[in-house]
Amino acid sequence: MKKYSRKDFLKKGAMAAVAGGTLLSGCGQPEGTSPGSAAAVSSGKKYRWTMVTTWPPKFAVLGEGADLFADWVKKMSGGRMEIRVYGGGEMVPALEAFDAVSSGAAEIASGAAYYWSGKVPAAPFFASVPFGMNAQQLNAWIYSGGGQALWEEAYAPFNLLPMLGGNTGVQMGGWFNKEINTIEDFKGLKMRIPGLGSKVIEKAGAASVNLPGSEIYTSLETGVIDATEWIGPYHDYKMGFAEIAKYYYAPGWHEPGTALELILNKDAFLGLPEDLQEIVRSAAYRLNMWTLCEFEAQNNGFLQKLKKEKNVQLRHFSPEILNSLRGYAQEVIAEITAQDALSKKVFDAYSAFQKDVGEWSSLTEKAFYNTIQA
Repeated sequence: MKKYSRKDFLKKGAMAAVAGGTLLSGCGQPEGTSPGSAAAVSSGKKYRWTMVTTWPPKFAVLGEGADLFADWVKKMSGGRMEIRVYGGGEMVPALEAFDAVSSGAAEIASGAAYYWSGKVPAAPFFASVPFGMNAQQLNAWIYSGGGQALWEEAYAPFNLLPMLGGNTGVQMGGWFNKEINTIEDFKGLKMRIPGLGSKVIEKAGAASVNLPGSEIYTSLETGVIDATEWIGPYHDYKMGFAEIAKYYYAPGWHEPGTALELILNKDAFLGLPEDLQEIVRSAAYRLNMWTLCEFEAQNNGFLQKLKKEKNVQLRHFSPEILNSLRGYAQEVIAEITAQDALSKKVFDAYSAFQKDVGEWSSLTEKAFYNTIQA
């Protein structure tokens, strides 16, 4: 890696400032163009896209975010690009969104990468890893630590381009109708849980079930499943889980900061003019931040409502249980990376970044939290 001195660093900053002034004085025209040249003039052609999602229609935060994304794109493009949003099941089944966009039946989808682990074994590493990175760290890895290039490599065989499209933050551990006092209590349990977490609880003797959000309540109510995880208090309150499950567990060891995604048909995206491509990317950045902020702003208030209005019994997984789950998680990841070269490549990069950013976080955020909690 090239080393930079303080002089180099300051020089680089000065050059950036000069370049920025040049762009401003030129009104932001692309290099080699002038106002009125072909490259600087929009053709005025309109684009109509279809978005499918894994979320129920108009679903709080997730479905709302998809609608907001479409609205932002329309406004930023001056109406040149419109995206019609379909909730899960309205156009295609929720868990077929990946195939719909890959085939070109839709141009874009909103979902989470771990839903496609059967097609792309490395996909869950771009959503959430048990005992892995939180939202801030995962954003840093994908945006600035090389994760985006690996993600694109994983989806390339399917003619798809992935982008971050939100984050839930640290999730809750789930809803149970019995107390989980030891790791043995997972044996025989039927639990709705996706991604790598599903394989972890299977190691503990449970049976995992992958269900879209729209099917969870009925499945838990009728006994198809015995437990479920979803996201956190804001959603869980609205989903009504407190009516049919007694114990609410923390923390969400399986999803410490789950990235949501936008997946785009690559041909459709590259067929857009460059300004519309940038508008789509900018709207995705905005959606990523808005989603995390919405969850963070709402979760504690709805946790209090669950406790006071629904008399929910809040529980914490014991250190012994978490240590057992961590060990199973390591086994799961070792098995996946041994069987799939791309998964190994992705996880090696993920874990290296987690180690580096973790040391920094221990010195800063962790130390700060310990200070204010003392």
